[in-house]
Amino acid sequence: MIAGIGIDLVDIARVERMLDDKGQRVLERLFTPDEVAYATARARPAMHLAARLAAKEAAFKALAGSDDARLIGWREVEVVSREGHSPTLILRGRADTRARELGIEHVWLSLTHTDSAAAATVVLERA
Repeated sequence: MIAGIGIDLVDIARVERMLDDKGQRVLERLFTPDEVAYATARARPAMHLAARLAAKEAAFKALAGSDDARLIGWREVEVVSREGHSPTLILRGRADTRARELGIEHVWLSLTHTDSAAAATVVLERA
């Protein structure tokens, strides 16, 4: 049974501007070290960071519904990409607590991007 769903779209040029303006500070605030390492190893880091921002926003929407859910931090939701596997989410802290409250057994993540935008969909499933 679906317990939550979220979708988000992020403009890649906006992420490029954020990186130009705030550099390392924005990376440390919004992303885990592994997310930064993954994105910066790619030809267009901003495209991959935009996809991760979209995934985090989609997860926030899917987990919504309580006062504590509004307090979930950017780094409490992490996009993990493993060679040969679809990307997935790791939920920590308040995000993990909220998922447990909802009885979430599986998190589905889909990422996509074009030259100008990145999008993500998150579906939370419980028994």
